[in-house]
Amino acid sequence: MMTTKAVIPGSFDPITYGHLDIIERSARQFDELHICVLRNSSKKGTFSVEERIELIKQSTEKFSNVIVHHYDGLLVDFCTKIGAKTIIRGLRAVSDFEYELRLTSMNRKLNNEIETFYMMTSTDYSFISSSVVKEVASYNADISDFVPPNVADALYKKFSVSHD
Repeated sequence: MMTTKAVIPGSFDPITYGHLDIIERSARQFDELHICVLRNSSKKGTFSVEERIELIKQSTEKFSNVIVHHYDGLLVDFCTKIGAKTIIRGLRAVSDFEYELRLTSMNRKLNNEIETFYMMTSTDYSFISSSVVKEVASYNADISDFVPPNVADALYKKFSVSHD
């Protein structure tokens, strides 16, 4: 029997409940779900890649089929390396689609055997983005509805704020 593998790429700086919604729903559909932490050259990261990987591992430990990686290079090359034929991309709003369409078109041109599936995030999380969560955390506001406790603690520590 063939193992089905999918990849969820992203910067995950940090992982949010929106990401986890997509991860949980995808983990039910594939034998192996590979979370691939990629560097986004257009963004300065708050957390190092190693910190992000650790936060993701802690946040996804209940899923036995989730594997967390870091990869420097083209996403389609990572997919080929691990034998995945599917990329999962989460969409929050129509505004995400144009950017995602460009990425998908490029990936398809680079390797037309890898398909991209889009998954709408649940409406409870559609307004959450890592950058907004970081901004709110930097003002010592409650972010417990947006990120897991381990991530909230890491953010408060990173911004040197204590939250009671």
